[in-house]
Parts: sequence; structure tokens; C-alpha cells
Amino acid sequence: MTMTDTLTSDVIGRRVEVNGEHATVRFSGVVPPVAGHWLGVEWDNPERGKHDGSHEGTVYFKCRHPTGGSFIRPNKVNFGVDLLTAIKNRYVLEGELEEEEEEEIVTIGNKPVETVGFDSVVKQQSQLSKLQEVSLRNCAVNGAGDRGAIAAACPNIRSIDLSKNLLSSWDEVVAIADQLRRLEVLNLSENKLTFPSGSPPPSGTFSALNELVLNRTGITWAQVLRCASGWPVLEKLYLESNDIVISERPVDVLQTVKVLDLSSNQLIDENQLLLIAHLPRLEQLILSDIGISSIHFPDAGIGCKTSTFPSLQYLVLNDNQISHWSVISELDKLPSLHALSCARNPLTERGRDAQTTRQHIIARVGQLRTLNKCAVEPEERRGAELDYRKAFGAEWKAAGGHQDPDRDRPSADFLAAHPRYQLLCRKYGAPEDGELKTQQPFRLKNQLLTLKIKCPNELDQEVVEKPLPESMTIQKVKGFLSRLLKVPVAKLLLSYESPKVSCPAEHAVSGSPACRAVERHLCPRARSGTTRLCLGGGHGAGWVTSVLITPCLF
Repeated sequence: MTMTDTLTSDVIGRRVEVNGEHATVRFSGVVPPVAGHWLGVEWDNPERGKHDGSHEGTVYFKCRHPTGGSFIRPNKVNFGVDLLTAIKNRYVLEGELEEEEEEEIVTIGNKPVETVGFDSVVKQQSQLSKLQEVSLRNCAVNGAGDRGAIAAACPNIRSIDLSKNLLSSWDEVVAIADQLRRLEVLNLSENKLTFPSGSPPPSGTFSALNELVLNRTGITWAQVLRCASGWPVLEKLYLESNDIVISERPVDVLQTVKVLDLSSNQLIDENQLLLIAHLPRLEQLILSDIGISSIHFPDAGIGCKTSTFPSLQYLVLNDNQISHWSVISELDKLPSLHALSCARNPLTERGRDAQTTRQHIIARVGQLRTLNKCAVEPEERRGAELDYRKAFGAEWKAAGGHQDPDRDRPSADFLAAHPRYQLLCRKYGAPEDGELKTQQPFRLKNQLLTLKIKCPNELDQEVVEKPLPESMTIQKVKGFLSRLLKVPVAKLLLSYESPKVSCPAEHAVSGSPACRAVERHLCPRARSGTTRLCLGGGHGAGWVTSVLITPCLF
């Protein structure tokens, strides 16, 4: 048996508050054999209830959770207050209005009228009319109240927080906003709202609305699109925790949105994201905690940019299930992306060094300027890309990579796994064989570099080899060579020579731009691989040396 004959339409569906807990009225009437009037409520927190709306075999109302319902006496329930009453309760300074009230006799028509506290009323009205930002979170607001009262008292409100109140329908929200024509920011989070089944008629109610927060309101994607026609200039839309499924592509709506927050909507997948991929002005997309594990842009191949998300600059992927580097590499296809947050994903958490992970992300997404809210400076990018180039050098060579461009043919699988690797080779040069050697344990003998010295103009001169610590600076190398060769430091010439690029010694006079470039190239943090440093003792001096050292990040 379902009890329908005792329902009272005036309270059914109303939002109520009981001892700090919020609920929705689902039933109003008698519950035999207990005498008196009862309200059946469905709690927002199902653990607060005792049953599913049934009592002794009779179904009085239905709940989504088996323990979501309770019966409560009406006098225990708070049905809330209208918006203007809540504003007065919150913002009118009682101390100013409780000053000594003076009696005043005024004449209205032909009759004398005694007024008490008239000045206090004027002061209150003046105080409310100045309000521009209003916060009424958890103030039991249930609706607009008397028609026109809000507009008369508070015409200048631009921002209002109505989160966690007792609003029960979108119609009530419209009735409030219709009196606040300057409204730019509206927060309705944690109000369990019912939305219209059809598109609302055109109106100017939200003509100035720039930011709308609908977190945990129960709104669906279809309802968003239906209501969105009334948000002509909306730029920021927050839809967190609504169990949203993106079911259709926005057409002629949401075209002005720049920030979209879909966090904690666990039913969203990568295919649904493609339905919002053509929002022309979307700059920031927040997808934290949606459970996503993969992202793919099928319209773009390796090294190409996608036509989707054309304006997206900041993407937030925190607290998801991303575990493969291919997802990060795919983000390099976004043409405008320069900021990324992807903390607390399996890829970034499972036993990896945080700094190494950060470097790999930077190297894989070429245009990033901010990662996890930390700026990516040019020097950090250079170091990250060089480290990445070295870390996967052996894999690149095994896959068919080669220092000779004519023989450089890495496999398709390698290019798919490392889409930017060939670009980095063009940018910094292909990794040399010495760079691909296995890193040796940190011992003094493993940190020594072999210095080979010869005199090309004296064929009978034997090559001299000297081991030097890799931390040795260029200035100390000069001093060492001066003592060894008995040539003044001022006459020594240095030039940097790579096996891939010839660099004649005579073009690197000490103190010249070329020499300064040498000193920038050779830093204490040497790595594996070989580089040639040529040293000479002035034009015609005859001394040219060749130093085999390991290149560092510069």
C-alpha cells in the first residue's frame, strides 16, 4: 500500500533542517497507530535515517537508500526563512538599531501620526542598499520571499553565496536572481535542487552572471544545457560531485565558458570529454578525481597538434588513475596548454623520485610553463630535456636510432612511446655513445676524467694523459696546463670541439665569446659521453691539446 491520499502539496519536496542535518520532505500526514501529524523526510546523509520510508508494512514514501528516511514531528523541523530576512539577520548591525528611539509626530493628510524608530528604519535601508557581496552559507534560506522586496532593499548585490541552504528548486533561484539584475557571482552548492524538464523561456534574469557554482546540487548534464541558454555571458561554471555523464555536445550554449570544473564526477570518461572539446573559449578544465586513466586525441598523429580544446591553457588531472606515460605524451598535442596539475596519480606516486618524474613530464610536454603550480624556468626545461634524452638514449639506439642522420631510423614503437625524442635530438644533438654508458657507482676513481694532451706541430711529441676530477673548473684546468706545458695562462687558447661539430682552436681565443661558451659548456656536473676540448698557446705558439671529458647539462 502506498499512502498518497494524505500528501500535502504545500510541503512535499520542501527542504528542511533538523538539528543541523538537511533533508527533503517526502510525506505529510498520519502514521497509524501513532496519533498526530508526521513529516516523512529523506536525509541528505542516509546514515542519519532509520528506514526506507516504510512503517509496519505500509510504504509512506520512498528513499534512494534503505536507511535514508525518518518520521519527524512538524514542530521539530526548520523550514527556513526568505532571502531578505536572512540578509537582515546577518548584516544589519543590531547595536546601531537599538539606540534610544525617539517619538516624533508627523502629519499625514489631516491626521497627526506618532512615529517610533523611524530613523532606525532609514538607517537599515541605507545599510542594506550598499551591500555588493553577500555570504549566506548555511543560513536556512528557502526562497525569495515577497515579490520585489529584495530589489527594493538590496539592489546592488553583485556576488552572493547561497551554498548549503534550503532552496529546493531552480524556480526559487530564478525568483531571487530576477531581483538582482547586477548579479555576477552565484554559489548554490549543496542545495538539492529540482530543475525544469524543458528549456526555460528567454529572460534577462542572469544577463550579467559571470560565475555559477552548482557543486553537489544533483544537476545532470542535460539540465545544465537546458538552463545554459539563460546564461549568455557565463565564463566560470563549477559542477563538482553531481554524478554527471556528458551525454551530448553543447550547441549554441556554454560558448563563453572559460573555466569548467567537472571534478569528482566519477562517470566521466575520455570519450565524453571529446563532446566538450570544441568549446571555443575554454581555457581551464578541472578534472580532478573523475577516475580517468587515459586520454587520446585521435585526430592528431605523432608530433602534431589536435584541433580539439583550441584555447585550453590549464588542465587539472589530480587524484586520478593515470599510470602510463602515454597519457602525458598525448597532452603535448594540446595546442595552447602551458599549465598542468597531475598530482596523486599512480604514475607520479609509485616509488618514483619526485624530481625525476617532474623532469620527464616537462620533457614530454614541450610548452609547459607551470607544473603542479610551480613555474618551469628555461634552465629547468633544458636540464629536464637533456636528462630525458640521455635516460632513453640506449633504448633509442636499440630501436634503430643513430648519430648519423642518414642512418637514424628509430622504430615506430619507440616514436609512439617517446614522441618528442627526435625533436630533442635535433635541438641538442643525438646522444653520443659515451652518454649511453651505465652510470658507475659514486667513487673517486669513477669521477676522474682522462685528459689527453698533444702537440700537433711536433710529430715526435708523445701524447700525455692525466686523470682529473670531473669537478675541476676551467680556470683550474688552465692553471694545470700552464704548469704542465710551461706556457703562460694568458697565452693558452681554449676551444670546444664536439665529434659532431668541428670547432677550430684558432677561433676560441681566451676571453672571446667562443671561449666563454666553452666555460659555460663545461660545468662541475659532468655526465657520461665524450667531448673534445682543444687548448692552444696563442697564434703560432704550437701547443694544441685535446681533452676528452664528459658533457654536462648546460
